[in-house]
Amino acid sequence: MNSEEEFFDAETGLESDDSCEVSFKDALVFDSKQAADGSSTQENGVWERRKALPAETISRNNFSVWSILKKCIGMELSKIAMPVVFNEPLSFLQRISEYMEHTHLIHKACSLSDSIDRMQAVAAFAVSAVASQWERTGKPFNPLLGETYELIREDEGYRLISEQVSHHPPISAFHAQSLKQEFEFHGSIYPKLKFWGKSVEAEPKGTMTLELLKHKEAYTWTNPMCCVHNIILGKLWIEQYGTVEIVNHSTGDKCILNFKPCGMFGKDLHKVEGYIQDKGKKKRRVIYGKWTECMYSIDPKLYETFKKSEKKTGSDSKKLKQERSCEGEEEDDELPEVQETVTVIPGSALLWRITPRPANSAQMYNFTSFAVTLNELEPCMERLLAPTDCRLRPDIRAMENGDIDLASAEKERLEEKQRAARRERSKDEEEWSTRWFHLGTNPFTGAEDWLYAGGYFDRKYTDCPSIY
Repeated sequence: MNSEEEFFDAETGLESDDSCEVSFKDALVFDSKQAADGSSTQENGVWERRKALPAETISRNNFSVWSILKKCIGMELSKIAMPVVFNEPLSFLQRISEYMEHTHLIHKACSLSDSIDRMQAVAAFAVSAVASQWERTGKPFNPLLGETYELIREDEGYRLISEQVSHHPPISAFHAQSLKQEFEFHGSIYPKLKFWGKSVEAEPKGTMTLELLKHKEAYTWTNPMCCVHNIILGKLWIEQYGTVEIVNHSTGDKCILNFKPCGMFGKDLHKVEGYIQDKGKKKRRVIYGKWTECMYSIDPKLYETFKKSEKKTGSDSKKLKQERSCEGEEEDDELPEVQETVTVIPGSALLWRITPRPANSAQMYNFTSFAVTLNELEPCMERLLAPTDCRLRPDIRAMENGDIDLASAEKERLEEKQRAARRERSKDEEEWSTRWFHLGTNPFTGAEDWLYAGGYFDRKYTDCPSIY
């Protein structure tokens, strides 16, 4: 099979259903009552969000990833067909929406009058956006070309739309906006994957842009690198590393965050350290913590005093207050043991703390409570979604329900449907046209970017033919 025909095409010539003219109101609420199996219940006509998946994680014990990857060392993996058992039951578009789990940090930034304080909140949000990847070793499903995902959370005050805008390279674009016109958060991501023999490295190419409309400010940054270790043997574990630079294009303030690589004996595993500087390059705050736990801020002078004292006395972190890790890590010969939780330096201010995961998260692909709700599809919801929404994908739905054979069969059917659609377009010399995003220029960085064209929530019933 020609590898150029893998994954990212989609049939788009089918007629869409005549959906009724009704706007979707996400009247689902957290802290809901649920049935014994974790599914949602209905009370007073209102659906409540679920707290568990319909079936437990499908075991991968009888499958060998080495037989697939042994010829791919050093190669880019977006065109390599992987067995569905190595997936998790979410599309990459849904995985992107997990950036919004800690939206309260954006609301916090909007409420602050000082630009340095706002930068602290934005930095915490940028770190929190990658926190859900902790122990998430399953691969999200590759979105089909033209696939969409919408997320409306009235209780959190935002709505989001994302679309798969390109298949080679695979590019996903998203746009979230406040329901009260307080902020817009948007970007596009090309998840470039490479296999290095024992690990898979993911480079999430693309720029994140957060606009605080009340303050007329725009912040941009790129996400850190992600690496999954022990692909062939041993316990899988994840680290994030690289420098993240957050720029306030209105004030000139910057935040430089260093996601530290594991290091010798794992002493820097999960650590993030950095600082905020003003437009005069004066350090205003030091930021530190772990992307798996929490982030703190402190005055640079206090930070330097602490570091000098630590070196002089040789004191260790056990003498100071510590933040307990939300989840421990099992020992493994190749998995570095976490040396300590976050040591809180006196005078520090807490910026963000991770939300504890469900007690049974390990039996649900290590999903967060937020992730568990993303593919939920209640009877009243289907007619209110665009036909291209990935909640309607039969392969993801089958995997979520624990039917690996049906999931595999549906995945193969959709892949062949994509290839057939692309051959038809090639024969007719037609170019694919995106519906909700267009290729343009990011007004703050000047770089090429996919920008939201608008209109989705008004036209999704008429302008989205089914692709499944």
